[in-house]
Amino acid sequence: MKKTVMSAMLAAVVLGGCAGPERVERMQTGPFEPTWESLSRYETPEWFRDAKFGIWAHWGPQCAPERGDWYARFMYMENAPNWAGDIFTYHRQRYGHPSQFGFKDVIHTWKAENWDPDKLLALYKRVGARYFVALANHHDNFDNWDSKYQPWNSVNVGPKKDLIAGWAEAARRHGLRFGVSVHASHAWTWYEPSQGADKTGPYAGVPYDGKLTKADGKGLWWEGLDPQDLYAQNHPRSADAEDPTAIHRQWEWGNGASIPDEAYCRKFYNRTLDLLNRYRPDLIYFDDTALPLYPVSDVGLRIAAHFYNSSIRWNKGKLEAVLNGKVLTPEQRKCMVWDIERGASPQIEPLPWQTCTCLGSWHYDRRIYEEHRYKSAKTVIQMLVDIVSKNGNLLLSVPLRSDGSLDAEEERILEEIAAWMDVNGEAIYATRPWKVFGEGPAMSEAVPIRGAGFNEGRGRPLTAEDVRYTVSKDGRTLYVFLMGRPAAGQTVVLKTLRLKNPSGQGRVSLLGWAGPIDWNIDSAGRLTVNWPEMETERPFDAYACVFKVSGFEMDVQAADAGEKL
Repeated sequence: MKKTVMSAMLAAVVLGGCAGPERVERMQTGPFEPTWESLSRYETPEWFRDAKFGIWAHWGPQCAPERGDWYARFMYMENAPNWAGDIFTYHRQRYGHPSQFGFKDVIHTWKAENWDPDKLLALYKRVGARYFVALANHHDNFDNWDSKYQPWNSVNVGPKKDLIAGWAEAARRHGLRFGVSVHASHAWTWYEPSQGADKTGPYAGVPYDGKLTKADGKGLWWEGLDPQDLYAQNHPRSADAEDPTAIHRQWEWGNGASIPDEAYCRKFYNRTLDLLNRYRPDLIYFDDTALPLYPVSDVGLRIAAHFYNSSIRWNKGKLEAVLNGKVLTPEQRKCMVWDIERGASPQIEPLPWQTCTCLGSWHYDRRIYEEHRYKSAKTVIQMLVDIVSKNGNLLLSVPLRSDGSLDAEEERILEEIAAWMDVNGEAIYATRPWKVFGEGPAMSEAVPIRGAGFNEGRGRPLTAEDVRYTVSKDGRTLYVFLMGRPAAGQTVVLKTLRLKNPSGQGRVSLLGWAGPIDWNIDSAGRLTVNWPEMETERPFDAYACVFKVSGFEMDVQAADAGEKL
């Protein structure tokens, strides 16, 4: 194990604690130690394996401009990548130059005036979510709770509300498991553009506000606050700091990344334990490779051990905690639940995993609403089915506007998802992957994962010729998803599935359909089903429809020679 910047300091004080500014939150002791070997004894709790579908409020002060993701970085970057749009220019047009109106001032404009967590959680539950995740902080380093260790928080600045407390209370009131997402470990490098200045124009050479100090706030709205608690930029910038893509090469704290000091690591550790201890979430999501600040610090390992041990204490001896991490090695996937960003595994994974994706941009972008560019309900449902068939869960971010409300297009999409889940949820919740995840033409064009994921939408579109399977936990009921609606009277042949019906008790039905289904088992044991003629077509069948197969002896067999699955 590499020596880390926090190892000696934490070994000395984390268990005993100390007073004053060097205080370190006490790590909960228990069966888990802060080592990969110890964390590998982790087992994913049943609630997560059964839940399958979660909704995420990726909502914080970067939603205030309603201009998309990574706003607080790209407002300082003259050469931001194309996907960032025109944030650099937009900020100057709307707010002014970042030497006079930086991201700290954007936070001041964010009021969350129409936020109603109870109303939102009631809707999310009706849509079919079984767990809910709230953004605790992002790379912008702002804490959305009454943070003991970060003065730049939602009680002191902006909304003047404890957002995490409100989310947690509403989620539990509606019977949903509660999670938080933590992204702030990278603020050290992510905010580095705020140290710069325009290269051209009337403000050429005028420094942005990233190096301001507490003393600079005298007589201003932020008097008494230290901008360095937010920006953390009292350090030399990373190598290639002018290259907007360099941060991705340096995400794992290599390739010339500026390495955080002990004070920064200690503060991140304290903030995160404060969050866990106050709100006792069931899930924590880290936007990091493996764990936060790994491998230059061991605070991520200590946070993981604290969370698991605390969960055992909170739940009377039962481990109910889920910790999400990205870009995990096979050994690290034993220690936590692997998260794949905007993508999915091309195969059944031996351990439970999760896809995180978003209807639009991670932070709200009004242009996506106005231009009708959200994911459709069909896309979301087909992703969910494919992911669940491979032993995964789907965590869907539904962007909230600056004021904390959904827009009309998002509400329409959620209602369509709810209608499908009302009929077909039985085939999703508390199921497990079958012997194969599916068949059909799209399987021949599967796209591999790139980095943290990012293979979403890059494969062949799914149609009624594509099939996915899930099975009940007892293995007796098979759910067969057709990823689209066949034509009336069309015969569907399941080429992988092999059935025997020795007792004559075998049954095939269509979820949500009371009428009879015409089905047959051919001489090879393949199930053939005729799509029923309906007086009125059900709109949600166009997303995916589900045959319930029970009472048979079920097996799987490769296709006959020359037969395309």
